[in-house]
Amino acid sequence: MNLHVVSCNHQSSGLAIRERLAFSSAEDIQRAYQEFHERFPTSEVVFLSTCNRVEVYAANTEEDPAVVRQNLASFLSEFHHVPLEEFSEELTEHTGPEAVQHLFQVVSSLDSMVLGEPQIVAQVKEAYRKADENGSCGALTHALFQGAIRTSNRVRTETRLSNGRVSIASVAVGEFGKSIFDTFADKLVVVIGAGEMAEETLRYLADEGVQQVIVVNRSRDRAERLAEKYRGQVADWQQLDEWLGKADVIVSTTGADEPVVTMARFELARSKQNRYKPVFIIDLGAPRDFDAKIASLDDVYLYDIDSLQKTCDRNRKLRQAEVEKANRIIEEETQRFMSEFYSRAGGAIVKRLRDDWHSISQQELQKLFSKLSHLPAEDRDAIERTVARIVNKLLHPPLEALRDESKGGSPNGLLDALSRLFRLR
Repeated sequence: MNLHVVSCNHQSSGLAIRERLAFSSAEDIQRAYQEFHERFPTSEVVFLSTCNRVEVYAANTEEDPAVVRQNLASFLSEFHHVPLEEFSEELTEHTGPEAVQHLFQVVSSLDSMVLGEPQIVAQVKEAYRKADENGSCGALTHALFQGAIRTSNRVRTETRLSNGRVSIASVAVGEFGKSIFDTFADKLVVVIGAGEMAEETLRYLADEGVQQVIVVNRSRDRAERLAEKYRGQVADWQQLDEWLGKADVIVSTTGADEPVVTMARFELARSKQNRYKPVFIIDLGAPRDFDAKIASLDDVYLYDIDSLQKTCDRNRKLRQAEVEKANRIIEEETQRFMSEFYSRAGGAIVKRLRDDWHSISQQELQKLFSKLSHLPAEDRDAIERTVARIVNKLLHPPLEALRDESKGGSPNGLLDALSRLFRLR
């Protein structure tokens, strides 16, 4: 099988390299397909580029894997203007059945940073769509990516790999937050800090319908950038107490050395606003931003990183138990794909052998009938059917052997033998 993949992913390389090799825009990806075809006009190719991986799937290229790896790595280097020596050692490669299995693992999220995450399926589908749109898919890549999508559907429906949230932000919002509030659409969210964790949590809250967001941060520039993404507002650090008293949801990620909000400060902020409705506090600071004693107040639901992490770990263990099931499905689908591929590969030889033998039988029958012109039509038909049955019975053993060998792997040896024995090439 002439199929190869080179991969630069979160397991083999750092973010700095992945960012430099990523195809970050629609214009980038379109130009990449154009330049690849100019360089390798007979090859099929699909580029898969996400925040955690950059992968190139190529078919019908040079058969020597070492040559293919060098060609694909050089293409990435020249296209992105990144010296080859800076990332060559961080590339992994797979060929033939291993390449098939790798893609099936990727699309089923077994190779993801977060096991069971659902985004990768859509990303693989989009990569396949863009490749097809740019005329880069052929018979092998079409079959490969359609098989990958079929595999991911089986893993999703036949396992519980995606059950339970495994990131701290998703657990905070999706499990704890939704147990407190029926809806977030009418809730005021106050975000203290403007780092990555704050943004990730806001993303989940936005997905749940949050519309009122106030960002409080010592650096106003960073607060404004975060607020703009979620149509929120920025408040000065000196206004924090005011917003503490008004908030329904508080997300805190300051990274301060000691608690930002003490028990006394929080109680005072609430009393000034005469606000004693339920408040959900997600304390993502390490050390904590909120005094742990605040959790003892009525209608205050305070969760810190430790309590959230325990739930993440529990969900991750539950997912891990499903990995074996998912791997069995991937193994089955890989074998199915390879069997179908080898069957198609042998199809041309089988057709040629069948056509040649039936052609020979027809030629000999014509010679016989020319000498026996007195035979009635029904007798001729009976003779033709008998000869056809003989030919089919003679064909049956080699074709059955070819099918059996296809199930176990590549039938190239038998195909070559049949081709040489019956001069089919």
